Amino acid sequence: MFSSVIIFEKPADSAVKTELTRFARRARQLAGVSGDVAILITGNQQLRGLNRRFRHKDKATDVLSFPRAAEAGKDAGGDIAISADIAEENAERYGHKIVDELKILVLHGMLHLAGHDHEADNGEMAALELTLRARLKLPASLIDRVSTNGNSSPASRGKARRRKP
Repeated sequence: MFSSVIIFEKPADSAVKTELTRFARRARQLAGVSGDVAILITGNQQLRGLNRRFRHKDKATDVLSFPRAAEAGKDAGGDIAISADIAEENAERYGHKIVDELKILVLHGMLHLAGHDHEADNGEMAALELTLRARLKLPASLIDRVSTNGNSSPASRGKARRRKP
């Protein structure tokens, strides 16, 4: 059995932690991610550093995904990093709870770990995210919001590639 571990660097009450941990397990299954997934909930400074290092973009972003390379006989899984600061801003902007915004970001990250790429798939990831969002009773997805607003402000999201040391 695979696990989803969430590390909170930003304060969160135990109810939010429990709810998000359960949600991450379900989202991992629905997205088709095999292997363990670690999720870091942190702040803008940390996400900016990761975005600069792995995507060469010197700005904070809401979510980054780091798929693990599959090895013979092992499932891949990966890591997801989320900015709690941007999640809080978006929750306020779109009128829903921060836990719902965190769930949206977890789902988006899981889809990237499963190999989807909304920047290059002609809408396939957007359609899947829309379907899963409805099934999971979540508010508007990231891709929907970007399409509707015409930009991804305050942050653009993406799938990061791990560099080999």
